[in-house]
Amino acid sequence: MDEIVNLLNAIGIEHAYHHFAEGESPDPPFICYLLPNSDNYSADNQAYYKANEVHIELYIDEKSPTDEQKVESVLDENGIYYEKYEAWIESEKMYQILYIFEMGA
Repeated sequence: MDEIVNLLNAIGIEHAYHHFAEGESPDPPFICYLLPNSDNYSADNQAYYKANEVHIELYIDEKSPTDEQKVESVLDENGIYYEKYEAWIESEKMYQILYIFEMGA
């Protein structure tokens, strides 16, 4: 988890694991990250390689290629292959830019 926090610190956008406490959410842009799954390689009932699926969720109230580039530059500089998805959250009136990748546990 330290490696993920170091990546997020390098991005320079305020972040929290999973969510910010109610009433403590900063103004956009901000990031929530989580590790919802693992993709471990195993044989003979032993995990030989452990990997976590990582989600970095960038929240912005206006489309901002600059903020997206901050995230993508750090991922690229660290040789991290990612999938990127975008969604508009009507109830919050903001975009969620989702980056999904795997990282060794």
